[in-house]
Amino acid sequence: MVVLFTDFGLTGPYVGQMKAVLARLAPAVPVVDLFADAPRCNPRPSAYLLAAFTGEFPPGTVFLCVVDPGVGSERRPSVVRADGRWYVGPDNGLFNVVAQRARDLEWWDLTWRPARLSSSFHGRDLFAPVAAKLALGEQPPGRQVEPTERICPDWPEDLAEVVYLDHFGNAMTGIRASRLPASSLLLVGGRSIAHAPTFSAVPRGEAFWYGNSSGLVEIAVNCGEAGTILGLEIGTGIGISDR
Repeated sequence: MVVLFTDFGLTGPYVGQMKAVLARLAPAVPVVDLFADAPRCNPRPSAYLLAAFTGEFPPGTVFLCVVDPGVGSERRPSVVRADGRWYVGPDNGLFNVVAQRARDLEWWDLTWRPARLSSSFHGRDLFAPVAAKLALGEQPPGRQVEPTERICPDWPEDLAEVVYLDHFGNAMTGIRASRLPASSLLLVGGRSIAHAPTFSAVPRGEAFWYGNSSGLVEIAVNCGEAGTILGLEIGTGIGISDR
């Protein structure tokens, strides 16, 4: 399958244009919408979000990833194969966390270019056709490079910031829940927030943190919007304290 991870939003033509390319070049391959609202123009939090959600997909899955504020510049287009899954998109840090955590990793700089390559929509013109090729079993049309030449080594293993606000106002962080003891307090919005296993474990209107279904530390308010109540946004820093 091909899995879409973009910051395009679902309004406007952009996701539909990429899907049209996939339908033309690989019509039998299923297409899954994972994120259309990744952090806008912000590859760093998007990288932690992408890494958290890929483990549910089988080897061979192709992730078509477009969070690309540098489109049309000198930034490289890339293909990464990490633990058997393919990632196609810009080399701007978006694949950094996936690569850091992978046990088996290969990296290519894309050298193939289509006959038509706009300066502002590589998602449609370059990355979608390459994703289709990979989904059909073709090899990456590019030059293989040593991954250590492309990975940003100074990024933290976990990012103590808000990386995503969902429809309910819950705030996902870039911290893996497996790395944080349940006794820890999160310091955010001028408040100390304790752990609870799920929403029903706290009174209505109370803020808490928990390990969400994708393994990330998430801040929520039972029957309320944590983002609004606590003043959270993408990039809000999270302090951690032991009791």
